[in-house]
Order: sequence, then structure tokens, then C-alpha cells
Amino acid sequence: MHRIELPRLGTFDAWRDAARKLAGSGVGFDQVSWCFEGTDATLFDGAQPPLPDKATWQITVPKDFPPLAKLLCASRAPGAFDLAYRLLLRVSDAPSLLRNRADKDVGHAESIAKNIRRDMHKMKAFVRFREVTPKGANRRQFISWFEPDHRIEELIAGFFVRRFGDMDWVIVTPEVTTRFEGGALSQEAVRSERLDLTDETEKLWQTYYANIFNPARLKVKAMQSEMPKKYWKNLPEAELIPGLIAKAEAQVAQMQAATPTLPPVRAARVLDRLHHPDLPPRDDSPENLERELRGCASCPLAATATQAVPGEGPMSAALMIVGEQPGDQEDLAGRPFVGPAGQLFDRVAAKVGLDLQDAYVTNAVKHFKFQVRGKRRIHQSPNASEVSHCRWWLDREITQVNPKLIVAMGATAALALTGNAKGILKRRGKIETGLHGVRVLITLHPSALLRQPDPDLQQKQMAHFHEDLATAARMSVQLAEDN
Repeated sequence: MHRIELPRLGTFDAWRDAARKLAGSGVGFDQVSWCFEGTDATLFDGAQPPLPDKATWQITVPKDFPPLAKLLCASRAPGAFDLAYRLLLRVSDAPSLLRNRADKDVGHAESIAKNIRRDMHKMKAFVRFREVTPKGANRRQFISWFEPDHRIEELIAGFFVRRFGDMDWVIVTPEVTTRFEGGALSQEAVRSERLDLTDETEKLWQTYYANIFNPARLKVKAMQSEMPKKYWKNLPEAELIPGLIAKAEAQVAQMQAATPTLPPVRAARVLDRLHHPDLPPRDDSPENLERELRGCASCPLAATATQAVPGEGPMSAALMIVGEQPGDQEDLAGRPFVGPAGQLFDRVAAKVGLDLQDAYVTNAVKHFKFQVRGKRRIHQSPNASEVSHCRWWLDREITQVNPKLIVAMGATAALALTGNAKGILKRRGKIETGLHGVRVLITLHPSALLRQPDPDLQQKQMAHFHEDLATAARMSVQLAEDN
């Protein structure tokens, strides 16, 4: 059994030199015991054969192995050195081994490496320097104390040199003292006790931290995950954290109570006057609304569409039907629901007794969105931004008509009316309360039925569509009687 003692500093270089000689001489991983200098020998070490002077043959490894081995050599995990040597022997025969994350050794090594990187990140985040510059010094001098989980002092030193190269500093850990003085970096393996580094600037920092603390964004578990309690003793603000957490709930409630409530959608006229006091009173008559809509250019769809397509129907309708957007024929005609999907809707409405003469029909988006393929204009679904731009017009239509029930056909209409476009198949046939406080019945869009390639599924969805429009018909009759 070869017992290899490694130094506390220069650990990886020493491991690499010894591993190269052992592997090149054919020494198996179960014939080597790795430890640090000064560690007592165990019963299993046995007699010590001499370490080969040099490798008998050359060992070749892939370029991604040395960085991984360097991380493994910084780990305090049991068997990390053994794992690194075992992987060395394996990758020399199988260069692509490290790409196989399902391999037990590779997976274990990557897990250890991830912990090392996380420990390095924590050291970057939680080292707090205190100034100890004596009078008359040419360069500012700082000192810090940190307790890493692993032996990362050599790995992380370069970061602090690059980050704080304009000052002299010392970072003391329980095992290593790192110095950067006069532009030169040095490290010494020496045991140290925790330093007392309080100074007069901490109170100023604590005052600043308490004032920027936002209780409404507090997530205790996430905070403790990113800033574990073991590091709190290094942070001046840490002594404030328990008190800030304890008062957070009450502060959030106080903030909510002081927040002004949003006005209802029907207060749009008032909001317009507040934001634009010089504007004349808005004319919300049907004629003026249509005239304004025809001239709308608030989103890019207006640049390619033939025209905006307003809604149609009585202004006193108890039922409003909202589709997605105009199609090719609607864009040319300037009227809603005249294309194939609209014709299917008309037929089903007639079958279930839904009188469209008493309903107001419109679309969530007022311009046709399409993609040109040859001589055809192929329908493209509006995105959330386009739906948001057009909600202004839909809000005004709803304010004018004041319906008691709205049928939302498809995901785009559901998004515009309820703020949620997901799960239409699960939500269809159900009544929800929309953004305007009006009841909304979710159903499928007839164009989706026409595009359904599966005949059986198309028949099933068509039956659901009949059922939903029948529900709308019954409810509209009841609402008319109630009025």
C-alpha cells in the first residue's frame, strides 16, 4: 500500500505529480492511501513501498479532467483523493468517460465539484473586509475572516487579487492566511482563531441595510438557502435579520392598508381625465367608437391588416360573444364572424336556439394577424402583447353594452376577459368572473374545431361546443326575463 502525504498548500500539484508516477507505473487505485502531511498512519497502511521515481509510461487524459481533479483535491468529502485517482486511471483508457453523467464515479465527482463551486461562490459573497490602514500608509489595508466548508483558499485567491488589486488585504481562515501586499500574493498554512473585526462603520451599514430591507419580498427559506446561518457571524447586518423577519408580516399588512385601491374598469373616463386633463370629454357613442377604432394604429397589426373590425349587435344586449380576431374574410368585409368559423358558429347557435340577433358579437383583437404563404394569408394567433393593446377597445365595448354574460371562445378571448389563457379544455363549460366583474362562459373557438385533424376528437369537441352554446342560450333567456 502506497501512503501519499499531501501538503495543505500546493495540494493539487502534489497530488498530480504523485498520481502521474503511480498511474504510469501501473499502481491500482486500491493500492494507494491519500492523506495530509502530519496525519497518523493507520493499520491498513502497512509497509510502504517506495514511490516510483518517474512514470514507466505516459498517461494521457482529456482536457476536462485536470480542472475537475483540482476541485476534487480541494474537497473535504471522504475519499475525494481516491475518487480523483480512480477517475484518472479510468479516463486514461476511456477519454469520453466524463461525458457519461450516469456513471457512478462521474456523478459523484460532479456532485463534489458542484459543492466546491458553491463554497467558492459563498466566499465571494460573504467575505467582509474591515479597514485597518495605519496613518501615513501609501495603500489602504483591509482584513477579513472567513470559514469555508472546503479547502478553497488557493482556488479563490485569484478572484480577490483581480477584484481588490488596488489595496492591500489579508483573508484569514482557520487553516490558511492569504495576503496581498504591494501587489504580491502569498499564502501560509497556519492555524488561526476567529478574529474580532468590529469597527465604527458597522452601525452606518446596519442603518442603511435596515432602510433598504423590503418586507414584501421576504422569503425566509430562500434567504437561508442563499445566506446560510453559518455565515451570519461574518455579516454586520446579520444581527438585524431576526428582528426584521419578526416585524415583516406586520409591515406588509401596513403597506397593503396604505396602498390605494384600483378603480373599477368602468372608471376609465375618470382615469382619462386624470391623466389627460386637457382632453375634451370622451364620446363613447357606438358611432364614435367605431370611427376611432377604424383609425387605430396602436400596435403593429394595423400596418398589415386591411382594416379594423368592430363588433356588431344591439347596445343593450344581455349576451356578448367574444372571439379571437378577424379572419381573412372578416378583414376584407370589415364585419365579425363572416368567415368559415363564423358560419360554423351561426349553424351551431341556430341548432341550440341561441338567437344571435339579441347578442353583441366582437373579437378580443380587432386586426387580422396573418402570415403570407404564396397567394394565401394564413391565420396567426395574437400574442399577449397584442391582446393587451387591444383590450382598450374591448373594455370600451363592454362598458357600452354592459352585458350580463360573456361567452369567451378560445384562449385569446379567455386571456382578454379573465387574464388567463391556460387550460381551456378543462375550463370550458364553466362560468368564471371576468376582469370586468361580468360572468364569463369559457368555450372552444369554432376555428379550432375546423382545424382538428382527428375525426373522433373533432366530433367530441363539437359536442362540447353545442353543449356550451346551449348553456349560453338558456342563461341569456333567463337573464332577459330577469331584466
